[in-house]
Amino acid sequence: MRHFVLQRLLQMVVTLAIVAILVFAFSELLPGDIGRAMLGRFATPDQVLRLNHELGADRPLVERFVDWATHFAAGDWGTSQLLDTPVQSLVVDRLANSLLLSVVALIVVVPLSILAGLMAGVNENGLVDRFVTVVGLSMTVIPEFVSGVVLLVIFAVALHILPVTAQAPQGSGLGTRIEYLILPSLPLVFELFGYIARMARATTLAVVEAPYYRTAILKGLPRRRILTHHVLRNSLPASVTVVAAQFGYLVGGLVVVERLFNYPGIGKLLLDSAVHHDIRVVEACALTLAVLIMVANLVADVSYGVLNPRVRYAGR
Repeated sequence: MRHFVLQRLLQMVVTLAIVAILVFAFSELLPGDIGRAMLGRFATPDQVLRLNHELGADRPLVERFVDWATHFAAGDWGTSQLLDTPVQSLVVDRLANSLLLSVVALIVVVPLSILAGLMAGVNENGLVDRFVTVVGLSMTVIPEFVSGVVLLVIFAVALHILPVTAQAPQGSGLGTRIEYLILPSLPLVFELFGYIARMARATTLAVVEAPYYRTAILKGLPRRRILTHHVLRNSLPASVTVVAAQFGYLVGGLVVVERLFNYPGIGKLLLDSAVHHDIRVVEACALTLAVLIMVANLVADVSYGVLNPRVRYAGR
């Protein structure tokens, strides 16, 4: 396991270097001009050129990349040229908001979807199985902006059960902040329920067809013990892998939900920065999300090895 983790960490470093090059290159290709974005459309071309020169935006591409990469690795992420705020503190604050929203969604969807997939797998072609297959697939194909608008109209506008906005009043405690995040988290729950539940169902079906499952039944073991000690234990590793992989998507793919509910997360920050050509913020957000996704995948692989000893022995 130690050799596996070290190998993956080395791969992460190489991948991160490639991602950094691609992020910087694509950021430079974004339409727009930082000097024009800061000065406005009424500024003269000479004023725009002078500001770009002061910001170093007219230097050679390779020189700018080396300067940016060395400062970024040293912890100096620069300053947002539009917000006049340190990029690092801005990205960290927004990332914390997105992580809180993602955790709220996962707390709801993970136990619900795994339980639904488990019940569907042990009762193949039953009512629960048909529900998970049909409803789970339907939830997956519904875009977040559609389900978000529908939920917003029903629970916030019509019934007044949940707050319209996702931002709790300033100074609110954790409980109040979570209450304000319930409605924004529901579109994410709908999106992820189908993926996780179908994976849990597929792995449960594989366990049900295994000889040791039939042996446990013939021994007369209680059904609860069979489900917890045989079915859940052997089907859980694959579900954990899916959850960890989807966690990276949750944090990085929250642009629609955060935009819809006007939530100050990293997805909304990335979109707004790209629109206004705030390159330093775009690059920092993209690299931060890349690291988060790679760490989530590493945690998924390690968790799978811990839960399934056969993987550890096979890798030796």
